Amino acid sequence: MSEFAFIRFLSNGLLTEEERKDKNDIIQLTEDVLHAQGLECDTSIAKVSADQLKDILEQVRVLRKKKAKEKEAREEEQSVQSHIQ
Repeated sequence: MSEFAFIRFLSNGLLTEEERKDKNDIIQLTEDVLHAQGLECDTSIAKVSADQLKDILEQVRVLRKKKAKEKEAREEEQSVQSHIQ
């Protein structure tokens, strides 16, 4: 389902080069956003307006930033722990 949303993002020129390269990550986060909005099938995605599609992508970007920050914080903590030992 979210692969179809990814294709819609692409066809509307909404994705950055980095987002295009990280297709699997974008698809996974899009699934999370769509599930939270109650959109469960390709038919629903096909009917989403361009503005709604932009809103979905913006939510994906927010989740992606949050995920990256959390990963960075974990890596930093692991680095500090390894220097202590």
